[in-house]
Amino acid sequence: MKIGIGSDHAGFNLKKSLIGFLTEKGHEVVDYGTFSVDRVDYPDYALIVSKHVVKQDVEFGILICGTGIGMSIAANKVRGIRAALVYDELTARLAKEHNHANIICIGERTTPLEEAKLIVDTFIKAHRESRHETRIEKIAEIEKVKN
Repeated sequence: MKIGIGSDHAGFNLKKSLIGFLTEKGHEVVDYGTFSVDRVDYPDYALIVSKHVVKQDVEFGILICGTGIGMSIAANKVRGIRAALVYDELTARLAKEHNHANIICIGERTTPLEEAKLIVDTFIKAHRESRHETRIEKIAEIEKVKN
């Protein structure tokens, strides 16, 4: 599976660890940055990963910042993105099954590495449930609304 990943400085260390974890499991991981712990702005990386997810360059994205909140807010501004802030295996599974999330957002300051690995693994193994398709279509309609 080809996975896009990005972080700001506050998520850099967890990102590096998850890249190693995913690579060991045989996945192709595209690292869209940042590439150090030097301060950067999370919306820049949320946008980069989101664009690649929408273009289907990768099958899904992982965004990491201090809490995951900022990344999820920024990513969800991109039409076609359904970014979910996940914090355990249940929210990871339901994000994919019920909400058809195409990006998961994780907080390095709030999620231990072992839990983050379980979250990512659970999301990968989960399957979109078709019974939620009507709701997903309604989300797409909301994206078309001009304020």
